[in-house]
Amino acid sequence: MYAIIETGGKQYKVSEGESCKVEKLPIGEGSGVDFEKVLLIQDGEDVSVGTPYLEGARVSGRVLSHGKGKKIIVFKYKSKKNYRKKQGHRQPFTLVKIEKIEPA
Repeated sequence: MYAIIETGGKQYKVSEGESCKVEKLPIGEGSGVDFEKVLLIQDGEDVSVGTPYLEGARVSGRVLSHGKGKKIIVFKYKSKKNYRKKQGHRQPFTLVKIEKIEPA
C-alpha cells in the first residue's frame, strides 16, 4: 500500500513504515503530523485517485528530526565584466516516519 501526498508545494510517494524527507514543517521532534492533502492511494489492485484530493483520506506520521540537505553552490557571473558571485545553499528538511495510511 502506498499513497501520494502533497506538502510544501511538492508531491511525495510514501508507504507505511518508511521515512521520507519533506520540506521543513513548523512542528517539534517527536510530534505527530497528519497530511490531509492525499492525491492517490493504491492498495493492492484498488487505486483511488482524487480530484485533486481524496475526501476523508489522510496519512499519519511522526517527526523524527529536522536537518539541512547537502550544500549546493550557486555561482553567478557575467563574462567580460569582472562580476562573480559565489553562494552556498543548504535546504532545510523534516524527516517524517509514515505510521498509517487511512483511505476515505
